[in-house]
Amino acid sequence: MMPNAIRRRTRAGRLAALALLAVTLATPVARAQSTLPTLPTRYADSTFWRLMTEFSEPDGFFQSDNLVSNETSFQWVVPTLRSMTRPDGVYLGVAPEQNFTFIAALKPKVAFILDIRRGNLVVHLMYKALFETSPNRVDFAFRLFGRKRPDQLATSVGVEELFAAIASMPADTAYARAVRQEIKDRLVKGHGFALSQQDLEWIDYVHGTFAGAGPGVRYNMGRGGYSGFGRMPNYSDLMTESDSLGTHRSYLATDESYATLRDMQERNVIVPFTGDFAGTKALKAFGDYVRANKGVVQAIYVSNVEQYLFRSADNWRRYYDNVATLPIDSTSVFIRSATQGWNRVQSPRSRQNELLCPVQVLLDAYKAGRIFGYGQVFELCR
Repeated sequence: MMPNAIRRRTRAGRLAALALLAVTLATPVARAQSTLPTLPTRYADSTFWRLMTEFSEPDGFFQSDNLVSNETSFQWVVPTLRSMTRPDGVYLGVAPEQNFTFIAALKPKVAFILDIRRGNLVVHLMYKALFETSPNRVDFAFRLFGRKRPDQLATSVGVEELFAAIASMPADTAYARAVRQEIKDRLVKGHGFALSQQDLEWIDYVHGTFAGAGPGVRYNMGRGGYSGFGRMPNYSDLMTESDSLGTHRSYLATDESYATLRDMQERNVIVPFTGDFAGTKALKAFGDYVRANKGVVQAIYVSNVEQYLFRSADNWRRYYDNVATLPIDSTSVFIRSATQGWNRVQSPRSRQNELLCPVQVLLDAYKAGRIFGYGQVFELCR
């Protein structure tokens, strides 16, 4: 018989060998898991451009140039929105500057802006260059409207005083032209973006419109020929609006919001692209990318896009089929804009209301056949 001491040493050796084998087998798995892709904290210029171009569909049509939002109540949903969504998610939005207020509030890891018009993509590139070349929100706002900031105006000024100061300044054609050149140089020479001549001319047109109208620029200004209905809010109205408690939450209201956006722009993590929400490529390419990099879409700002999609017998179905492919969870939320007829007026100055709706709630209703018109969408949000 084997002596007890030898038996104990043999058993200990076997256990040590098994432990070593377990570590050896586990190590490649751990290493493999650690090398799985995740959403980056920064994109190289080449990656930014590649994502922007590879996700995009051909340029489409909309009835307006839509240089500025016409939704005054978007700040009212910000407190609730922040409480509903997960941190460090992925933001998806549509249209121009209103996205910045939502992005500043949610602080997503990465933000993407989808619009049917390439013009909107170029507008966001214009904003990107202005963020990167303006150290603070006051300089940014004056440069956006092609006006020199007075030396005596402090950078800590409140948003209402800021826009009053801009409105009091006359247009400065030469200065505005210099700002536009700096924007284009930043994008083409600084980032190396291969903008077309048409893109560069669009920057001249958009910034020229802003410089000419000042903070009085509105949604129904531009070459689109669409006048809309009722009085449209101007840029100053949008930025000086507040939530239901009187707190200013626009992206130019606080230094913190501006700093968040400027940092994201400098890291190339606010990416515009072109496409149709009901199209065959853009939304699916976006979703595939986010999923492959283990991201979750935290918020989808769709404005009133669905209103137009429901005018077609099939577009709204294709849109919801696309949304169903996105990586979401129980906290993912739609941000919608609705005319006053769909819900109570949130703000005395509001033409439209912002509504929040969990994405999964709508998809469940769609799959169950309970969505057959635009009205059902809002019933789910109430």
